[in-house]
Amino acid sequence: MEYKATAKYIHMSPRKLRLMADSIRGLGVLQALGALDAAAQASAKPLATLIRSAVANAKTKNVEANTLVVFAVEIGGGPAMKRWHAVSKGSAHAYKKRMSHINVTLKEVTKEK
Repeated sequence: MEYKATAKYIHMSPRKLRLMADSIRGLGVLQALGALDAAAQASAKPLATLIRSAVANAKTKNVEANTLVVFAVEIGGGPAMKRWHAVSKGSAHAYKKRMSHINVTLKEVTKEK
């Protein structure tokens, strides 16, 4: 069985989030949360929050957290806020503050005896 959680309009670029997402894909939920809590990157916090949300969704169906694996983490680009930075001679340079959409899918793994 699969359990999902989604977070939209995260104020962080997709590139930064994908670096952390690649490191936790395929791990058990408890291992992934341990790795995200120990990570120094700011992108670990929204991913950890979303995985905890997906685990809470699974617990409504009476599923143990230690039987879940991070099956898929999809990071998509959201809208970008366009901003300007003042430079010399009264002109300006444009830059974008990017946002992300995150989808996490957890899969239940049964251990055979």
